[in-house]
Amino acid sequence: MTSRLPSLNGLRAFEAAARHLSFTLAAAELNVTQTAISHQIRRLEEELGIRLFVRQNRALALTAEARDYLPGVRAAFNDLRLATDRLLRKDDDKVLTVSTLASLAAKWLLPRLTDFQEAHPGIDVRITTSTSLIDFQRDNVDAGIRYGRGQWPGVRADWLMADELFPVCSPGLLRGDKPLRCPEDLKDHVLLHTSNANSDDWRLWLTAAGLPSDIARQPGITFDMIFMTVQAAIDGIGVAMGRTAYVQDDIAKGRLVVPFRIALPTDAGFYLVSPEGRRDAPKLSAFREWVVAAAQNKG
Repeated sequence: MTSRLPSLNGLRAFEAAARHLSFTLAAAELNVTQTAISHQIRRLEEELGIRLFVRQNRALALTAEARDYLPGVRAAFNDLRLATDRLLRKDDDKVLTVSTLASLAAKWLLPRLTDFQEAHPGIDVRITTSTSLIDFQRDNVDAGIRYGRGQWPGVRADWLMADELFPVCSPGLLRGDKPLRCPEDLKDHVLLHTSNANSDDWRLWLTAAGLPSDIARQPGITFDMIFMTVQAAIDGIGVAMGRTAYVQDDIAKGRLVVPFRIALPTDAGFYLVSPEGRRDAPKLSAFREWVVAAAQNKG
């Protein structure tokens, strides 16, 4: 007896809605209306004779049957995506797409990328920026640079460089009306902060330096990307909490100085991530060899 496959549109709607746990977000992703998603899910449930979603306190949840069904559906769509990608990317062997953090791209990767292009002129490098984890089955990228402990399932993680926290400022702040000579002098200066993942940096460093963490709460300026925080420090607006990869070039060129000899090591660092278990294309192997060497070169 031949099994009849359910509606492909219904399966697409189910996979997207299950991933987002939202008909609204699934509709936006698939560029249809929420009503269309609801209709496709209902038709799929009728075809299967199984209920797939339940409402719980205004939230969407999968039934037990749907949780069992989802991995197979998701794997099937991933296989289709990969097959289509292989079909359409036959002429993309020389295009290397790397996803990284916007601030790391601006302050570390881009200033060094000319060296890679000179060594590999036949590779067309494309840089995208994102803070999200990479799904190599879905995202059209070859590799990424991410910050963490390197323990991400399903990816190969190659160590690039460690990170340390320490204040940085313009050389002009070391002299002037309120010279910055010791950590206690920070109370007389504007502190520059970075929100989100780096929002606790000042408190951590102040605690390690034996200073009151309340100093971190004095009026200051907060930016949503660390490269903006660093630029504000270069411009003499205040004192920023630097991280090695983001400030080492500006320190080497004299745009920033490190006023105190207190650095706080972090328990994470930067890694090059790429698909696990997949044979590397020559372009990826070349980039991995270059970027690891570039990260080890502290100059």
